[in-house]
Amino acid sequence: MTTVEREITGGGFVRQPNRFTDRITADGSSGYPAEPGRYRLIVSYACPWAQRTMIVRRLLGLEEVISLAVVDPIRDERGWRFPEPDPVTGATFLSELYLARDPSYEGRYTVPCVWDGVTRRLVTNDFPAITIMMETEFAAYHREGAPDLYPERLRPEIDELNERVYHTVNNGVYKCGFATAQKPYDKAVDALFETLDMLEERLVGRRYLFGDRLTEADVRLYPTLARFDAVYYSHFKCNLRRLVDYPGLWAYARDLYSIAAFGETTNFDHIKRHYYMTQRNVNPSGVVPKGPIMDWDAPHSRDRLVTS
Repeated sequence: MTTVEREITGGGFVRQPNRFTDRITADGSSGYPAEPGRYRLIVSYACPWAQRTMIVRRLLGLEEVISLAVVDPIRDERGWRFPEPDPVTGATFLSELYLARDPSYEGRYTVPCVWDGVTRRLVTNDFPAITIMMETEFAAYHREGAPDLYPERLRPEIDELNERVYHTVNNGVYKCGFATAQKPYDKAVDALFETLDMLEERLVGRRYLFGDRLTEADVRLYPTLARFDAVYYSHFKCNLRRLVDYPGLWAYARDLYSIAAFGETTNFDHIKRHYYMTQRNVNPSGVVPKGPIMDWDAPHSRDRLVTS
């Protein structure tokens, strides 16, 4: 049984819990103090959860504070592989770092994760928490003029929206794609497009999800939108509507793509090769489709929108 097959219950996909959930804190009370040069963020350009961490790292100017290692987009049961042995961690496969932390670990070896150069161990693979830590615990190292992606007064609203988007959109596309029974698939597809319809309506009069400012909510939604027509529409059977069929969401996605932190971390070659070539339970042939043709650089005209 593959690790993905272990996550199927009653024909529906149930994502494995994140195994390592230690926290990096500004005051060091967790045992992992926020310090420049200490931590290494391990990512894949193919992975939506990892892309959000790359976006935040760049938006906040943390490139010289937290180093970056990028794994190859093609993986097998040994997990993600570094193109060359990682000069910082010494690992060839990400699994080596997982098993060094917990020799009994049997789940998937996931990105993003954070490795500590002082204790030489993985700190966390808890992807929802990684961006929040960068936004809050590393505040002392943010570049001058960096956006406040998680403003305190908006946190309850951001958390509420993120919760729905995670279950129905971010993870919802996986529930559609990995379902092995009709009922769980139908339920996931219906929930996915109900939320996309809601988001389309929400973006009619506002540039971003919370008005004229970027927030954590935009960072979490974008990677799924970037992969939607290229992968999820066909590969995961999310085919009620395409992203380009939503005028607001499609323009919003292009608006974000035009920001370097978003666009320059969007690698469609890595994305398509990863999904179509490695998920043989969904695409047995491993053939990567050429399309779709999409003009991500087309004018979006959303800069005329103010707040809502």
